[in-house]
Amino acid sequence: MDTLCLKIRLLPTKAQETVLQTTLETCRLLYNRLLGWRKDAYEQTGTSPSRYEQTNALPPWKEDNEYLRRVHSQVIQEVVQRVDRSFQNFFRRVKAGGTPGYPRFKGRGHYDSFTFPQSGFELQSGTVKLSKIGTVKAVVHRHIEGRIKTCTLRRQNGKWFACFAIEVESVPLESNGEAVGIDVGLASFATLSTGEQVDNPRFYRKEEKALAKAQRRLAKFEKGTKERRKARQVVARIHERIRNRRHNFVHQTARQIVNRFEKIAMEKLNVKGMQKNGHLSKSIGDASWTMFRAVLKRKAESAARQYVEVNPSFTSQDCHQCGYRAKKKLSERWHHCPMCAASLDRDYNAALNILSLGTQTFR
Repeated sequence: MDTLCLKIRLLPTKAQETVLQTTLETCRLLYNRLLGWRKDAYEQTGTSPSRYEQTNALPPWKEDNEYLRRVHSQVIQEVVQRVDRSFQNFFRRVKAGGTPGYPRFKGRGHYDSFTFPQSGFELQSGTVKLSKIGTVKAVVHRHIEGRIKTCTLRRQNGKWFACFAIEVESVPLESNGEAVGIDVGLASFATLSTGEQVDNPRFYRKEEKALAKAQRRLAKFEKGTKERRKARQVVARIHERIRNRRHNFVHQTARQIVNRFEKIAMEKLNVKGMQKNGHLSKSIGDASWTMFRAVLKRKAESAARQYVEVNPSFTSQDCHQCGYRAKKKLSERWHHCPMCAASLDRDYNAALNILSLGTQTFR
């Protein structure tokens, strides 16, 4: 079984949007109250209330709070789970020796979603029926097959979306025996061991001038003014456009590769370490290698394809034909082997080496 995420646009009326905003604000205030309870209890007694204790406290709170009574019971219970997950993640990071990041209180505008975890929602033809909110018009752009597990309502740049987690059956693709090695880069997004190259779309770079202009305009307005809020929305829309285009490109590219090849080998890069290079960090982030790797792996597993990640060390230096290590600078984009006279594109040579390493791992 696989879990598919479907995101659809909601078109609420003004009255429904007011209810959505009120529900979101109620969940935010409840989150802060639960977080404060845990924080104060630990400071005073050295122990914090459990998720079950906080869940059991909700019915008495609802009797005294009219706004909590207006929200579906499972929605406010899911807020308790969010607080509990935030502390679980905090202690996991502490144990792992990373930067802990203690759970924060959510300020206005910094809490953007609430969830119906099991019931209280129904996806219909062109509408989404939500308990205590109403039947909201929606842009349902595809037919849904499978069992809907959860529904998350998200506010994003003044728009509302419904995100459904859907449980679907895995659909294995037919075996074809084709294998490929993939080398990602900046000159081209990806080079395949077949010799093909996927162009780097550079979505952020294309929008960089428009983003800089919008940010300069934003900086001119005083905080708290109506003009500044409008200017912030313009900046947010540009970032949203970049994100959506990048997301679409990554998913389409990964799908094409999974459909063509049964065995896929890719280099396992330390992207965070590479982004410490101040000259390349922006371009590396724009290339979205980490997202591509995660999406490709997930789609390959869903289609019963073999996916492996190999150590990228010296894949660009070693000759794919004779194995001789011809060291070269990053600026050198062509591989010339002094031993066997092989001459080919640097990234193509790396992709062939990645395929060779992956072949040792494939079943």
